[in-house]
Amino acid sequence: MIYLLLVAYVVWLWTPAGGASERARSLGWLPAASILLNGAWLGITQAGWLWLSVLDIALLAVVLGLVMKRLAGRAASGPAEAIMLDGTFGLYLGWVAVATCANITAAAVAQGVDLGATGNQAAAVAVLVVATLLGVVFARVLRAPWGVAAAMAWGLGWIAAGRLAGAPSSPVVGAGAAVAAATVVAVAALARHSPLR
Repeated sequence: MIYLLLVAYVVWLWTPAGGASERARSLGWLPAASILLNGAWLGITQAGWLWLSVLDIALLAVVLGLVMKRLAGRAASGPAEAIMLDGTFGLYLGWVAVATCANITAAAVAQGVDLGATGNQAAAVAVLVVATLLGVVFARVLRAPWGVAAAMAWGLGWIAAGRLAGAPSSPVVGAGAAVAAATVVAVAALARHSPLR
């Protein structure tokens, strides 16, 4: 869905409304950089260069964070602009945030990092805590739109389902992911009703 929204965003830029959008112009080269980094990430992961993929997706997360920061500076001029900018890049950032955490974990596992049953679970929970803190930062500092929390909750919910009902099973990690997803959504809801908005 995110890729479809990115295609729609590019098409929208060529319409009169997209071409006249000051918010879209304020993003400069950042959307193009995010698309290039995403394409590079897909190629790098296919090649099996996991630690390079970690660097790439971390850079992608930074670029998307800058996008959200610039968008937070002014409100959308209408529903179309809100969907094309806030919706597209909000979902994009939320997905990348969770994917970055998962990418780091996958790279560590591929390198043979094994802390034992208890240590591995503790490390997984620590990664979930980091993901949750990112969700808090996005909501409270960047004033990110609902799309960020929705995408993060979806990704964390997927992890929860996989660890609670799939293999390898880990009730602790599954429950932690579920709590992380709920926390991200709750903080986003509170931020939207904050007087600072």
